[in-house]
Amino acid sequence: MLKAPNALPGVARFTAASVTAVLLGASMPAVAATAGLAQPQELIVDKSMPAKQREAQIHAARLYDTFWTTGDESQARAALAPDFMDRTLPPGRPQGVAGPLAASKVFHGAVPDVRADVEQMIVTGDRVVTHLHFTGHFTGTFNGVQGTGQPIDFIATDIYRIHDGKITDNWHLEDNLTFLQQLGVVSK
Repeated sequence: MLKAPNALPGVARFTAASVTAVLLGASMPAVAATAGLAQPQELIVDKSMPAKQREAQIHAARLYDTFWTTGDESQARAALAPDFMDRTLPPGRPQGVAGPLAASKVFHGAVPDVRADVEQMIVTGDRVVTHLHFTGHFTGTFNGVQGTGQPIDFIATDIYRIHDGKITDNWHLEDNLTFLQQLGVVSK
């Protein structure tokens, strides 16, 4: 019989309310560095990890997840290692840091008010898994199609490998079919 997730040994589980308390328990520089970043609704961490490593990984993931809302290239560059590799590279997207930067420009051009909320974040070993929920309105253009304000609402899951506080690798899966249907470029 499986144990309830809260009962797993060596795993700490936090809700949105307690995430703030956990993060505020960090040193003041780390707290200042996380102000304004995406905050997971649920944070699940391997308690056996060294605190410094855990904090660095959470910070890199939150910074990168925030980038998808803001489109701020400096956030992506701060979160991603110079030799970053997209392990599930979509056709036509450049490899490396240039890939997410290009994808963000296209995405923000279509959905300028995009918001990426972190539903849950799991931190263990050298990995962080984030479950993202994207919302907004298609008011821009995408592949020559002009939006008329259609609501956008889809999910994505990312697995980040993090080394020395930087994301070195990313495996990701987005619900692109739902996104394209909501844009009206693919029929339902």
